[in-house]
Amino acid sequence: MAKSLFEQLGGTYHEENGYLIPDLRLPDEEEQPIGLFGQQHLDYLKQYRRGTYINLLTSRRIKKKWSA
Repeated sequence: MAKSLFEQLGGTYHEENGYLIPDLRLPDEEEQPIGLFGQQHLDYLKQYRRGTYINLLTSRRIKKKWSA
């Protein structure tokens, strides 16, 4: 049987319930600092758009900074 393009490029599969599922992983992302305007926007979300801020926190799109 000929290899698929995915296998030719180094991809692998694992079997679940009789189906072959491709092993897909995203590369690790570097943490990027936000600038002054990003910090001001985050403060605005915390104060005036609490629901949006909570949704971003729970979806892990932003991280909460713990202040001392």
